[in-house]
Amino acid sequence: MLEIKTPEQIAKMREAGLVVAAIHAATREVAVPGATTKDLDDAARKVLAEHGAKSNFLGYGGFPATICTSVNDVVVHGIPSADTVLQDGDIISIDCGAIVDGWHGDAAYTAFVGSGHSPELLELSRVTEESMWAGIAAVRKGNRLVDISKAIEGYIKRQPRPSAGKYGIVEDYGGHGIGSQMHMDPHLLNYVDRKRGRGPKLVPGFCIAIEPMINLGTAKTHVLEDDWTVKSNDGGWSSHWEHSVALTEQGPLVLTAPDGGKAKLAELGIETAPDPLA
Repeated sequence: MLEIKTPEQIAKMREAGLVVAAIHAATREVAVPGATTKDLDDAARKVLAEHGAKSNFLGYGGFPATICTSVNDVVVHGIPSADTVLQDGDIISIDCGAIVDGWHGDAAYTAFVGSGHSPELLELSRVTEESMWAGIAAVRKGNRLVDISKAIEGYIKRQPRPSAGKYGIVEDYGGHGIGSQMHMDPHLLNYVDRKRGRGPKLVPGFCIAIEPMINLGTAKTHVLEDDWTVKSNDGGWSSHWEHSVALTEQGPLVLTAPDGGKAKLAELGIETAPDPLA
């Protein structure tokens, strides 16, 4: 059963989404050479406290931190640590969430630490982010869940291949419904699986976290002995981007983007729904 939200509930999710956006802004400032991933986690904790919000990552399934910090060939679910020091030239994907009055927000981005990154890494992050926006653009009345998957995969496949040979679209992890819980039905694949059918129809009140993860090289991953950290099998570096999105009667609203997704979706010819907190 899908959880269809009321406009009032979407407004609460927007509040949570703006806290997540504030965490992104704070952690970007800290993600510099010499910082530890624990420093990033501390910055996130401070933002949550300032907004009177709760973390939906801390304690989730036993996860020991406020955010996920995934460096280089770590795909997702990296655990912040005082022993992990960021180096010039690293990339890091930061995934975080917030709860406001029982309603959740969840989003991720990839940051470049220092300078001197190869064009291939810059393109990896760009392709991942743009594929997310292609998926967001497919969140419209009358579409089905598979249309989001198709938009994400289609965008990636239209891009020139990297020197690593291919972009590996991670299959073991994907997007998800979000609302009164962080992870809810439906599960969103970042590729089309004909066996899964078309999925539910998208209707106003539908909320989804869209989060492509792409590796330079193989899509295959493995989990380390800490039962959380996910790495690419061939050591290829990875990018992860995510936004939580609500579909309203007036169109999509990107709950975790400061402007609600207005500027980016305008580039794609899509008008966003009014911000309920404006």
